[in-house]
Amino acid sequence: MQSRIFPKSERGTADHGWLQANFSFSFGNFYNPDMVQFGMLRVLNDDTIGAGMGFGTHPHDNMEIITIPLEGGLTHRDSLGNQETVRFGEVQVMSAGTGVQHSEMNASKDERAK
Repeated sequence: MQSRIFPKSERGTADHGWLQANFSFSFGNFYNPDMVQFGMLRVLNDDTIGAGMGFGTHPHDNMEIITIPLEGGLTHRDSLGNQETVRFGEVQVMSAGTGVQHSEMNASKDERAK
């Protein structure tokens, strides 16, 4: 697989008020047929999540989801009974396998998470 550069100017963006998102590959309402995936990697998002906000419970299957906080922390809860807050300097890996439902919420009521 050959290296590829994805300039910031070509990345997708979304502003939902509580969430500012930058997409390296086609995601949500952003679609670029030349930026669908890189090998097996399909999603590489850079999200800034407002204080006390986050992603409510939603499903995934057949994928590995890696969370690397750059600021603040995210509280993860899932249908397997796991609950943990992952913070700057830590990495969370979730194997969705045959299916899991989870939420990711900003752990702070005062500061953004990124």
